[in-house]
Amino acid sequence: MLLARLEFEERVRGDHHIFIRDGATEIINLQPKGKKAKPYPVRQVRDILVKYRLGESDVD
Repeated sequence: MLLARLEFEERVRGDHHIFIRDGATEIINLQPKGKKAKPYPVRQVRDILVKYRLGESDVD
C-alpha cells in the first residue's frame, strides 16, 4: 500500500483504517466502500501528499 511505503503508521479500528505520519499533522481515516475507498478521503490523501511533497523520491 502506498501509505505504508511512505512511512505512515496504520491502525485498524473496525472498518476504519487510520494512518498517521511523523511530521504530518493530519490524520487519514479510510473506510472501504466495497473494495474501494470513498472519494473524499482519496482527495484528502492526495492533498496531504502534495502538501508534504511525498512521492516517488520517498518510495523505495
